[in-house]
Amino acid sequence: MSYFYKEIPSPVGELKLVASDAALIAVLWENDRPNRVKLGELILKPNHPVLRKTEKQLAEYFAGKRKTFDLAVEFVGTAFQKKVWKALAAIPFGKTLTYAEIARKIGRPTASRAVGAAVGRNPSSIVTPCHRVVGSDGSLTGFAGGMPAKARLLQLEGHTTLRR
Repeated sequence: MSYFYKEIPSPVGELKLVASDAALIAVLWENDRPNRVKLGELILKPNHPVLRKTEKQLAEYFAGKRKTFDLAVEFVGTAFQKKVWKALAAIPFGKTLTYAEIARKIGRPTASRAVGAAVGRNPSSIVTPCHRVVGSDGSLTGFAGGMPAKARLLQLEGHTTLRR
């Protein structure tokens, strides 16, 4: 399957936005691990309506004018991953959860490590806020965009006491 993309600058580095005909598929990082998110052929289409809308809403988020995203997001992954990503999408602006809390929320209380793996493969970073997931002691944990980007996103949302 082919997807459309455009690249945009942001306060946390260059982002690659990827969409299908009707929905956001991914927000990828400048130094993303190859194959962290498996996609088909990517076709440059900077004026694609979903990509333009995503870019506008991300700009509003970075400017402190948006706390939630109003975008159609299509999750491409396993049933377990989709369940985790939906739980991520439900974490409110300014709040954090641990991997264990997400595992409990999806009805798999002993699956913290599997939740961590699914969070690591979240294709739509920022929009589906995996940056809001922290370690059980409140520490910042792995993040596809890098720890400085995760800290910056959390600071943007008002967090000042997270451990690094």
